[in-house]
Amino acid sequence: MIYRLLKIIIGLGIRLYYKEVRIKNPENAKYKGPLIVITNHPNTMMDAWIIGKLFNRRLFFMAKATFFSTPLKRWFLGSIGLIPINRTTELKTKGVSNKNSFEMCYNILEQGNILVIFPEGNSFLERKLRDLKSGTARIAMEVVTRGKTRSELKIIPVGLVYSKAEKFRSSVFANVGKPINPYKYIEEYKVSSVQASKELTDEFRNSLENLLVSSSSTANEILVDNIIEVLSSKYTRTKERGVEKNVIRIKEINERINEIVRIDSPRIEEIRILTERIKNKLKKLDIKPDFLDRSYRPRMFTRQILQSLLFLVIGLPLFLYGQIHNIFQYKLIDIIITKLVKDLEYYAAIAVLMGIFLYPLTYFGFIELVDHFIPLTFIVKLIYFASMPLLGLFAFSFQKYIGHISFKTNYLFLMKTERESINTLRMEREKLRQLIFD
Repeated sequence: MIYRLLKIIIGLGIRLYYKEVRIKNPENAKYKGPLIVITNHPNTMMDAWIIGKLFNRRLFFMAKATFFSTPLKRWFLGSIGLIPINRTTELKTKGVSNKNSFEMCYNILEQGNILVIFPEGNSFLERKLRDLKSGTARIAMEVVTRGKTRSELKIIPVGLVYSKAEKFRSSVFANVGKPINPYKYIEEYKVSSVQASKELTDEFRNSLENLLVSSSSTANEILVDNIIEVLSSKYTRTKERGVEKNVIRIKEINERINEIVRIDSPRIEEIRILTERIKNKLKKLDIKPDFLDRSYRPRMFTRQILQSLLFLVIGLPLFLYGQIHNIFQYKLIDIIITKLVKDLEYYAAIAVLMGIFLYPLTYFGFIELVDHFIPLTFIVKLIYFASMPLLGLFAFSFQKYIGHISFKTNYLFLMKTERESINTLRMEREKLRQLIFD
């Protein structure tokens, strides 16, 4: 009961926080028998919640034992499907036995359920896949050799890629891989459990890396992000859309950077310097990079700006309505998280948890305030309540649209006063493309 209620509430929180949650190859996750789901771990609790969207069945998660430090926590976390594990890098938590926890994992799978494991063991907001612990493989092989499952155990890898994991209304891409078969390691496991677990863990790594965008180093990851920033363009036509298009583009550039590092490392420094120069020029001129891919048509731009200004005038009352009813919660959560949370990978999850409580409470406060002066019927209260989050999202998009119009107006002005600088910037972007892809 608690699990189902939380899944509904948190699912709604995710839909509001992220603009798009794109799941690729969901059919790979439709197996009805016992499943181990393995995934990378860049965004703490949010990763578990995103995985929860893949399945209609109840999920069980392995989690570090430090979360289970009191009997009350052990009861609550156990009731929502978390299984505590003492990690070798931390002191043992009182009341938690790894032997009992592993036995719980075996039983969960033997009953045909789903066990979710993050084999990296900890969470860091980076695209690089860290070393995988062998515990997942050991659990899988133990279940296989015990032979108590009614149907075959399968292992499903899922790669999670966030556009800007900590940012409100950013996007998530969940890439579901093909099932991994642990049964081919049975004979080797009987001879050497260590070697078989290592080989299965290596297969986990290969599968996850194929689903992810994995940089060879943090420096190269930053470089790829900067390249994406200066080369990004909504005018690039592909059959993919949204976050999937972005992930494919990131992967393409990342693979090229990794290849250039191997075969022509001096070129990387040239790419790095040119990328920084373009980025600084874009910031100084205050324009979006995708404007540089558009043909300059003064009349068309002027007409679009006038049409946009008309929309801004018409939409202003709705914007103010959304702002008034949501700005307090939005700013308060942002201030609290900025002050108290140091690690970016915790931002989104804590923001969702705070928002689940703070936004409805504030909305009820507005309803009570208005009802005190103007008595409202139940239906009107219901409509009023529903309108507040919807127009809050409208207000957020409206504000971004204002910024877009500002960029467009500035670009129109620059094409009259700084056309040479714009043309130079275009040539530098084209040179950057050539350095990367030629």
